Amino acid sequence: MKYKSLLVRSVGGERLTQLLRLSCIAILISGCLSTAAAESDQSRHRLRDLGIGVGSYQPGPLNAITDVAGVKVGHTTLIQGEGPLKPGQGPIRTGVTVVIPRDDVWHKKVAAGSFVLNGTGEMTGLSWVAESGFLEYPIALTNTLNIPRVANGVMSWMIKQYPAIGIEDDTLTPVVAECDDGRLNDIQGRHVSEQDVMAAIDSASGGPVKEGTVGAGTGMVSYGFKGGIGTSSRRLSEKEGGYTIGVLVNANHGRRPELVIVGVPVGKLYEPPPQMSNVLSPGQSEGSIIVIIATDAPLDSRQLTRLAKRAALGLARTGSTARHSSGDFMLAFSTANVISHYPKESTYQLTHLADTHLNPLISATVEATEEAILNALTMATTVTGRDGHRIEAIDLGRLQTLLSGSR
Repeated sequence: MKYKSLLVRSVGGERLTQLLRLSCIAILISGCLSTAAAESDQSRHRLRDLGIGVGSYQPGPLNAITDVAGVKVGHTTLIQGEGPLKPGQGPIRTGVTVVIPRDDVWHKKVAAGSFVLNGTGEMTGLSWVAESGFLEYPIALTNTLNIPRVANGVMSWMIKQYPAIGIEDDTLTPVVAECDDGRLNDIQGRHVSEQDVMAAIDSASGGPVKEGTVGAGTGMVSYGFKGGIGTSSRRLSEKEGGYTIGVLVNANHGRRPELVIVGVPVGKLYEPPPQMSNVLSPGQSEGSIIVIIATDAPLDSRQLTRLAKRAALGLARTGSTARHSSGDFMLAFSTANVISHYPKESTYQLTHLADTHLNPLISATVEATEEAILNALTMATTVTGRDGHRIEAIDLGRLQTLLSGSR
């Protein structure tokens, strides 16, 4: 069987949409519609656009991690080929997503903390985050076997920006987090290149964040549905400090019967998934999730670690039980203070929020994490990957019916 090939190497959401449209037009003209790429996302909607709210706090203007001023997100999406798996060649359903805390984060570091709920997975660089209490480079998300290449891409980008690294300046240990996209993607091929990573970082921007089947989320499966990238935010009242919390997830976790949406057992009420989506082969992971939390509240590393732990409660609200084979990694950072690269003075001052005023941020983190996961589900598109494996996106009409019938 010959491959019908559609290649998308997109940088940012608008570029992905443009390339998909052009590719589909070309294929339709030729009279042959390939099923390799994800379906159009024009009919997909975020949770709140469906009239479904989560929690009591209001989201920021974009309801995205980029509501935290200075935070940028970039994607490179790789979709190519269809049919039987040919290890090292395809089909390809993968990518990379980057989160940049602020411009020149190398010289203007951000306080950071992390939490690992279940460690069947990897987020590199956490030892240094725990030891130093700060983050000093872009965060990258990708698939499991692509970690070394993506780390190389981050290092190459950093060295290009800061040529003294490793010579007159310090070295670096990139933060790269993974989820397994092997159900849809030729994961052995390690198709994300250094150039793809550098392109994602260079194209990263504020503003609306592309969600669902994009970047690192291209090949992800969550609760038996197509998963991927999701984001949400919360803004506290002025009385509570007026701070913003933003969350971005790469959702690749959970089994269909577990899924809960705003308290309704949607997974149990929904039709069962095809056998391929629900039954895992020997040695295959039960799924993972990466949660990135950003805030402009003046928190230190200890407090950010506490927020990272609370993201696990947002995950639990969607039904996850963090099974033995899951990898659940949370990383939180604050843009409120600047930690200098090499301070000239022996002391410096940081603004610090009192622990007794932390509760609203804790609640906001739980809510934003829950909604980000659900946005990943409602924004993801149906994808057919290797060996004809097809993962359906959750049916939004069916979802609304189930939720309205349970109210």
